[in-house]
Amino acid sequence: MTLTHSPASSATRRRRGAARQSRAGMAFVAAYVVLLVAFGVLPTAYAIYFAFTDAGGRVTGFANFVTTAQDFRFLDAVSHVAVYLAFWLLSLVVFVVALALLLHRLSSGPASKALRFLYYIPGALAGAASVLVWLFMLDPTVSPVSSLLGVLGFDTFGEVIAPGHLPLLFTIIAFWTGAGGWIVVMYGTLNNIPTDVMEAARIDGASAWQTAWHVQIPMLRKWIVYMVILAFAGGAQLFVEPQLLSRVSRYPAGVRPAGLLRRRGGATGR
Repeated sequence: MTLTHSPASSATRRRRGAARQSRAGMAFVAAYVVLLVAFGVLPTAYAIYFAFTDAGGRVTGFANFVTTAQDFRFLDAVSHVAVYLAFWLLSLVVFVVALALLLHRLSSGPASKALRFLYYIPGALAGAASVLVWLFMLDPTVSPVSSLLGVLGFDTFGEVIAPGHLPLLFTIIAFWTGAGGWIVVMYGTLNNIPTDVMEAARIDGASAWQTAWHVQIPMLRKWIVYMVILAFAGGAQLFVEPQLLSRVSRYPAGVRPAGLLRRRGGATGR
């Protein structure tokens, strides 16, 4: 006996299957939507409310923005962040792409996995923790690279964190913390380049430099743009690093930041 299914019953089954998939998708998205509203939409709306009202809750229009723009520190702050962003984005593009290409060249060796792991370790530290690490690194009295700091002419911690050095210091901290994840992303993208394209470049006699410049980097372009956009958004919100360094810089020159942190930790039982 042969069973036949009418077109109507087949369409009903397809609609039921689509409905089940839709419900499953909504269940997966629902948790994210709750978090997005709680930690994204509501704080943004709250910040907009504060931006256009005064302390008494009265609507002031753009008065708060005008007051901020007229503050004597505003232009200096904008220029400092702009210099930092220029250093940060330039170093990110150049060194992340270069290190990812180097890692891809070493992908056949045992060093590749170790390098990927080492690149990613600093990204596990939060911004505040990374600054505390660099407080030790930049203090000539306790730094493991104190000899290098001495060669550069830095004898005290105050000399290292002089205002003119801050954009470069923040760039180094940001690169040390955030570049590793992007190196791994670029490495994965390089692995997705079709092998026949790489073979064609080798057959044409392209050197490693020519292959990187004419084949690999153009295929990384959209990921580089994506990286620059996210890095610009994150860098423009720079706050934790300057805040911690400014607090440390208020102490007398004879007080070492490393010793200060140890005393605070001992006094609080941490």
